[in-house]
Amino acid sequence: MLKAGKIISKGRCVSDFIIFSIDVFASLFIVVFGCLILLVIYFYISDVTQSKQAIRKNYPVIGRFRYFFERQGEFFRQYFFAMDREEMPFNRADRSWVYKAAKNVDRTTAFGSTQSLEVTGTVMFMNCAFPTLDEEALEPSAVTLGPHCPNPYITKSLFNISGMSFGALSKPAVRALSQGAKLAGCWMNTGEGGLSPYHLEGGADIVFQIGTAKYGVRDEQGKLSHEKLKQIAAHEQVKMFEIKMSQGAKPGKGGMLPGKKVTAEIAAIRGIPEGHDSISPNGHPEVKNPADLLDMIAAVRETTGKPTGFKAVIGAYAWLETLFAEINHRGIASAPDFITIDSADGGTGAAPQPLMDSVGLPLRESLPLVVNMLEKHGLRERVKVIASGKLIVPSKVAWALALGADFVVSARGHMFALGCIQALQCNKDTCPTGITTHNERLQRGLDVADKAQRVANYNKYIHYGAGLIAHSCGVFSARELGRQHVRVVQENGLSEPLDKMYENYQ
Repeated sequence: MLKAGKIISKGRCVSDFIIFSIDVFASLFIVVFGCLILLVIYFYISDVTQSKQAIRKNYPVIGRFRYFFERQGEFFRQYFFAMDREEMPFNRADRSWVYKAAKNVDRTTAFGSTQSLEVTGTVMFMNCAFPTLDEEALEPSAVTLGPHCPNPYITKSLFNISGMSFGALSKPAVRALSQGAKLAGCWMNTGEGGLSPYHLEGGADIVFQIGTAKYGVRDEQGKLSHEKLKQIAAHEQVKMFEIKMSQGAKPGKGGMLPGKKVTAEIAAIRGIPEGHDSISPNGHPEVKNPADLLDMIAAVRETTGKPTGFKAVIGAYAWLETLFAEINHRGIASAPDFITIDSADGGTGAAPQPLMDSVGLPLRESLPLVVNMLEKHGLRERVKVIASGKLIVPSKVAWALALGADFVVSARGHMFALGCIQALQCNKDTCPTGITTHNERLQRGLDVADKAQRVANYNKYIHYGAGLIAHSCGVFSARELGRQHVRVVQENGLSEPLDKMYENYQ
């Protein structure tokens, strides 16, 4: 009997607990449902009384879903609806290749390419009947930049990290890129935001970019400080200086770093007030013509003793004729040691859409134009050419080399290697991968050691892939690719060789 009583008592306890749980969940449901009703009422009143959005006013509450789905559309297209080759600014096929290369996993595909060979502008490399054998292949030859400098820069690296500032990028992102560049044996450009300890941390070669605001090398009036230039040049890792005239995302407009990203550390590195929007002029105030540009290049080179060149998006190009003629008048030593040609479809920086969409020439026009003009003025060997702009896979790197580039640099390719998912939130401090945000919670997801190795892997397989194409074309290394190795599909569906297309192009 005693045992039976215990069982009954235990059963009542379980029953009471179940009843209590049901009461709690019922109460919670009523509270949550009531809150939802109140929220809907609030949204309804808010929508019908506002006058900024017609959809919300005419369709209160329900109309809000339109804006929600509009914001989510870019993500759903990316993962579910876009075809492999149609998405912009980078399609799934290219992004997937970068991710696989960075992770060092299988990069082969099966059952044929998803790239149409009939679309106008399609690039096709001409394989040779007698390809270069593996044992005959060579590493890319070394190139010397700044032969007239006290400290010329000699490198074999074809593919390097383009300008991305500390401030625009997070601390762990810069650290990972620095360490990855060292592992890969390539250079890293600081971007216009100045030289941070995190650029130097990995031990990589550094190209210091001088933007229009002179961040990191400015005096109290915002002018170029030669004393600070000397301090930057004193770092052995700093190999070259690049004067930025314009960039692909926003030619003709200066950069802007929101005040919420201007921390005390960033303010100290840039030499600007903390917490205030950091706005760059749309040009160097002291550079009004080609002669002024040569004067600035000479001043930086003499102060630092290191190779100095400039970066620009090419639009109107008559000034280049004047520049090259002035170089020959002053003497070959006066020439910039390199020209970085940024494409109109560059875009790591946030920019007004009219500039992003419609200003400047793409690389397919600007790169051969500059190379041809250098050859015309007898300056091709003296001035090295660096190509930048959406060149994130081996075929596009090889194409740029064939057009005449000595080097290729990429920002967004290396961002993908860090784990960028093309969330398009670079300018909002909400980057979900921790790359372009100063939110420490979001930064925690970016493991520096792991991402540094991925950057190195990506760089390695770019070189490997470009080499594969070169060997198929019958040359010993990617640096030997020429325009005769490439054909481009025309409007009639037939292809034309690059050397014929650009034979008289200027």
